[in-house]
Amino acid sequence: MITKETSRRLDPEKVVDSALAIADDEGPAAVSFRKLAAQHDVTPMALYRHFKDKDDLLAAIGDRILADVVLPAPNDERWDKQLHALLTAFVTALRGHPRLADLTLPRILITEPGLALSERALELLVEGGFTVDDAAEVGRQAICSLISLVTTDPIAREVNDPEAREASLRRKRASLGALSPERYPLITSAAGALICPESRDRYYEIGLDLVVAGIRGIRE
Repeated sequence: MITKETSRRLDPEKVVDSALAIADDEGPAAVSFRKLAAQHDVTPMALYRHFKDKDDLLAAIGDRILADVVLPAPNDERWDKQLHALLTAFVTALRGHPRLADLTLPRILITEPGLALSERALELLVEGGFTVDDAAEVGRQAICSLISLVTTDPIAREVNDPEAREASLRRKRASLGALSPERYPLITSAAGALICPESRDRYYEIGLDLVVAGIRGIRE
């Protein structure tokens, strides 16, 4: 039986856990107060004690993901090496949530984990020779690029069912395979890699290397 006492005992952190699980599996559109209330044996109105609305709950999900960023300790390596490690830590926290990575962007300059990430990134960029204003713009674009890297992860975007996933990939490969190899020799030979990379780790490694190399290239 749902009572006022049950509502008072509702743990908002557990609600965020549940919302995160739903959003990971089905996307943020699937998150609803009614569904969460049923999971936690409370009325939907009980959730409004802790969250103003769905947007507030989605913001809490973004905060939760940012809280998982483990900043590497400063060391004696070059600024760009340390920046690579910092951005890798950011991507590592996001890549488990490809459908939700963009929820972190509006929260970065609001939450303590996001502020700590931003401050450290600016420190390293200034150390690398950027002005503070340019460091801010470079940092902003780097973060946006990496969020996009996660949200467009071609492996994560494929369906979860192994048989359905393989069937989908076969159709896509066949589409490219039907092209003329005389006219498109490189596209047809790289059809598999163009459709979906074999290694998810390699996908992120190349993406991070490109971002950091681009930043370093501006200074050289």
